[in-house]
Amino acid sequence: MNESAASKPSKLTGFSRFALYVRKVFASLGAVIEGFYLVYRHQLYKDPNNPVNTRYVQYFCRKLCKVFNIDVKVHGEIPRKPALWVSNHISWLDVAVLGSGARVFFLAKAEIEKWPLLGKLAKGGGTLFIKRGSGDSIKIREQIAAFLKQDTPVLFFPEATTSDGSCIKKVHGRLLGAAIEAEHPVQICLICYVNKNGELDMVAPFIGEMTFAEHVQNVLEMPKVTAHLTALPAIESAGHTVDSLTREVQHKMTEGLAALQAQVLGHSIQKPAQD
Repeated sequence: MNESAASKPSKLTGFSRFALYVRKVFASLGAVIEGFYLVYRHQLYKDPNNPVNTRYVQYFCRKLCKVFNIDVKVHGEIPRKPALWVSNHISWLDVAVLGSGARVFFLAKAEIEKWPLLGKLAKGGGTLFIKRGSGDSIKIREQIAAFLKQDTPVLFFPEATTSDGSCIKKVHGRLLGAAIEAEHPVQICLICYVNKNGELDMVAPFIGEMTFAEHVQNVLEMPKVTAHLTALPAIESAGHTVDSLTREVQHKMTEGLAALQAQVLGHSIQKPAQD
């Protein structure tokens, strides 16, 4: 009797987890289908980097956050002023979180363009793709500068890789030169994922040797997570060199993330910047 009763909670828990997984899978497919509908219904693919299109990107990102059970809490106000946006990088989920709060286009690694369905959707939504280490950074910087001059906001992740969210890694600032060339500010946005226990969430980070498919499965089984999002005061690029602007961005991101963590976790866990 006791053994049978003891086994029921685990079965219910397992079934609930499976039901949540199935629901999220179907919701994900529905969101992707709706994304393609937006791209073709409004013909975004004909002019994918038109600033007007960012409202559709924002709508799609908000849908994705709901699908993945992510509650986005914005601290302060997210500005609309055209700028070169940068953010810390924890997961592919960052795009949905940032896109739900800010109307921007994203810079992504070239491999994403080849992803089934999502690659085409990202391209139709105005994502810019860069081949890391291929020498294309100059061309990409020039392209970003051209967009900024047309007041088209672009966001990239200057750490160039993901982290567990506890600290800011080394900032690679070559692309920050686009802000100097276009005479536009750099706008920093920061993310902190917090689980239901009020701790730094360790499911959302896409790190280590985990494959993308494995991480997607983990996210689909993930309980509700709150993504805290904040924007710092813009950094004017005038008078900066790429090196000095990189140092300023590194400092502000490190300082800003520590402040955000202290606010949402109740204590600071910031570590020195890592390579």
